[in-house]
Amino acid sequence: MSYYFSKVIDAPFSEAVARTKAALSAHGFGVLSEIDVAATLKAKIGAEMAPYLILGACNPEYAHRALQAESKIGTMLPCNVIVREEAPGRVEIAAVDPVASMQAVHNPALAEIAGPVRMLLQDVIEKL
Repeated sequence: MSYYFSKVIDAPFSEAVARTKAALSAHGFGVLSEIDVAATLKAKIGAEMAPYLILGACNPEYAHRALQAESKIGTMLPCNVIVREEAPGRVEIAAVDPVASMQAVHNPALAEIAGPVRMLLQDVIEKL
């Protein structure tokens, strides 16, 4: 089992980010955090890399249910979605597979929550 699912689209990086955020919102996810990995690595260690953004996406209903089922599950939230430029005008968007990540926690209630979240995130990626 892979730990993520992804899709490559032909679009400028900024458009890919906007489309990803819109798709997440349309599926009930908010973006709680946004990490510009390329800018951070450039500032911290002088590394050059193509644009790479990590979006911390959260569906409040499912996050609440997961926290009720497992109080420490916040260590694995939010669901990360990356937007990374492969080449100018070619961008990969990838989302964590919550079913794969929740397998590390042996709580059957989480599996019931992770399945629907997986379906939502897969739909986000597929519709980009």
